[in-house]
Amino acid sequence: MGHKEDLLDGAKRCLLEKGYGRTTARDIVAASGTNLASIGYHYGSKDALLQQAFLALTEEWGDRAGAAGAEGGKTLPTDPYERFHTVWEQVVAAAGASRPVWKLQTEVVTRIDDDEKLREAIKEPQREGRLGMAQGFLGIDPEKDPEKARVAGLLCQALATGVMIQWMVDPDTAPSADDLTAGLRVLMEGQ
Repeated sequence: MGHKEDLLDGAKRCLLEKGYGRTTARDIVAASGTNLASIGYHYGSKDALLQQAFLALTEEWGDRAGAAGAEGGKTLPTDPYERFHTVWEQVVAAAGASRPVWKLQTEVVTRIDDDEKLREAIKEPQREGRLGMAQGFLGIDPEKDPEKARVAGLLCQALATGVMIQWMVDPDTAPSADDLTAGLRVLMEGQ
């Protein structure tokens, strides 16, 4: 890897270990084995590097959580309830490993009122993530039905955020894939 990749990898490690607000340029340099000047050369600023590292971490989590996370490359079920259940099993099973990313996401959300550049940097990836969730969680192709994918993605993202917070606060009572699927059935079928 070159300095640019080393910096990104080091910044990702620092974000997971120290958080967004406590990561310094010196921390990144120490974690990456590079030098301070290389941050400016490759990314323009520490903040721009941290934004890229944050986006990379959330994209990696999304890849693991959605259809790209299907174990062994198996095809996800076509029945919407079964697919929903299978994907949520994967998300819930990875809750412990996902905690550092979820903690980081929570911190970033608390910073966006005071950091307009950060807010702007995450807007488009958030929109893309919603479409990816619609496709991965529910099997809705954004190319074939963009509006259906958009609204389904909004719902998936809201649900994922709520589930994430519940798992962070109290894993003992947080919802399982069975709970979420049963809740979806009640919501959809009124039973």
